[in-house]
Amino acid sequence: MIHSKLARWLVLYGVFLIFAGVVGYLSNPEKAKTALLSGGTFGALSILWGVLIAKGFSWSRKAALITTGFLSLVFTWRATVGWLAVLDGNSNKLFTAFLISLMLVASVSMLVGFRRLHLVSKM
Repeated sequence: MIHSKLARWLVLYGVFLIFAGVVGYLSNPEKAKTALLSGGTFGALSILWGVLIAKGFSWSRKAALITTGFLSLVFTWRATVGWLAVLDGNSNKLFTAFLISLMLVASVSMLVGFRRLHLVSKM
């Protein structure tokens, strides 16, 4: 039961990352190719972790936790850079900073979910 809930949340999280990558790319196709690539890659990976967890591969919980933790760190860094640019007067970075911040919130929420499901201490 716990693992199926985690699996569903990871799939939804992955879909969100893909969606955010597409939105980021569409907001600036000349400069945001990495948004599409990273959103698609890590979104697909999160979906894969969810599917593997649902199928009973216990090692995939740890992989999902590590991936989500890594993304939380990256999104913290990228959101900070984006908001500092906005504070410096670069209003072109506002949408990007906001989108990355949403991705950070989703990632941290996933980490909280891992903790609430008591999966971190069982790994």
